[in-house]
Amino acid sequence: MSRISKVFNQLQEKGKKAFIPFLMAGDPDLKTTKELVLEAEQRGADIIEIGLPYSTPLADGPTIKKAGKRSLEHNTNLDDIFELVAEIREESEVPLVLMGYYNLVFKYGVEKFVQQCEKVGVDGTIIPDLPIGEDEELRSLAQNLDIISLVTTTSKPSRVRTVAQKSQGFIYAVSTPGTTGARAEISNEIEEKVEQLREFTDTPIAVGFGISKPEHVEAVTDFADGAIVGSAIIRQIEENLEQPEKIVDEVGDFIEYLTSSIKK
Repeated sequence: MSRISKVFNQLQEKGKKAFIPFLMAGDPDLKTTKELVLEAEQRGADIIEIGLPYSTPLADGPTIKKAGKRSLEHNTNLDDIFELVAEIREESEVPLVLMGYYNLVFKYGVEKFVQQCEKVGVDGTIIPDLPIGEDEELRSLAQNLDIISLVTTTSKPSRVRTVAQKSQGFIYAVSTPGTTGARAEISNEIEEKVEQLREFTDTPIAVGFGISKPEHVEAVTDFADGAIVGSAIIRQIEENLEQPEKIVDEVGDFIEYLTSSIKK
């Protein structure tokens, strides 16, 4: 059983839900990313997504795009990120999921990517631009790596069924169409999509995109197994770039604030 599955099982036994923050690797630098991962775990994160910086991230909103740009200014690459994960594994067993675009994986080499993930202790990967049906090579190579798929509010029933049948780790349910970014409200349509998924699978479902405050976290975890927060956390980093010594504490405080309603 993967670390991801173990965490969801443990939370379910306690009647709790998962909180999953997103951090961009190398923003503002790799040393701080490691500190942020460890701090996030201490402050309530159950699973942590680590973004792979990419020059043309089509699914990302402006906040995460800027984070990726800041990382790339330091020439952050996949080997650096695998080294980061290896260092985190010396101090933590928190489940780690790499999220990035397929071109990065393809250029690195799909087999090499999977091997490195499994070697250093990556637990899962999310590749938003690699559709179900075109990910067979990745799935066939992965023995101890969960390939996590996405479902949106506009996904057709046939796709919902396919994702449910092939799901590993957890399913990423995208709350609103479009790019990432904090929003004022969460779409009601995502609850219906989660209910559709439940008809075909027992795999945990986490909702992301647009979640930015405790009320959002509480709302989505009423019907889903976890909440994913990205842009709102990255904004905490962005707002403290001129005072880098404050970044880790500010992000930690914000995670604690976001999880206040589900960690009681």
